[in-house]
Amino acid sequence: MIRRRQSTFPAGAITPGNKGRFDGFDVLSEVPRWDLATSGVVLARLTPDAELRFFTKEEEPTARALMDLLLGQHEQPKVPVTELVDARLVAGETDGWRYEDMPEDGEAWRRSLAELDAEAKERFGQRFCTLDVDKQGALVQEVQDSKEWRGFNASHLWSLWTRYACAAFYSHPWAWNEIGFGGPAYPRGYKNIGLDSREPWEKLERDAHDPVPWATRTENAKHAHAARVTGGGQPSGSDALIGSEGEGTLIQ
Repeated sequence: MIRRRQSTFPAGAITPGNKGRFDGFDVLSEVPRWDLATSGVVLARLTPDAELRFFTKEEEPTARALMDLLLGQHEQPKVPVTELVDARLVAGETDGWRYEDMPEDGEAWRRSLAELDAEAKERFGQRFCTLDVDKQGALVQEVQDSKEWRGFNASHLWSLWTRYACAAFYSHPWAWNEIGFGGPAYPRGYKNIGLDSREPWEKLERDAHDPVPWATRTENAKHAHAARVTGGGQPSGSDALIGSEGEGTLIQ
């Protein structure tokens, strides 16, 4: 795993792609204030097992290309998202529910990666991982925009991919450095509560403009989903969820 130091951050303060808005902030400087159990869990994410145990050798390059595309990780250093997702799937650590028209998460990952490669070969004559970013983006955008994609409910597949990718990315200290997140508050806590009040270890954001230009689209998507909810808040049809015990579960 590459641990390249960036010029605008102190030694050890790494961010994905050397990008960040909190100059001088390094969440790992707070490790001595965490309890041993917490620090052990967080620090283990820095060096996940490089040998993938869930994704096969055939699936690995497709999974890596998809994760990089979803998260915009095109430059080193990269959060080891594929390794973290792989470890989660090996351990069977799901969200405790699934959509009733989707297979179990592990099977859904295997099938969708195979279909992504198949779609790339049909359209461009290459595997997904060998396409340039623009062509990869065009294929993945179709999943987000479609109702059905190669036998999957497209929105439910999109949910699976992004839930796992984002959960892995934002569990990692390098991502915390990028967004200025101070990590676990226990047992340290917070004492300076108030507008523009900061703890001694917090840093002022260099540029507070919204870095996500599609934030409005996200809100529109949430409103569109809410408009589809019927019957006292219960999702209908294929939007129903299956909990860990198999019962219907409501999206909150």
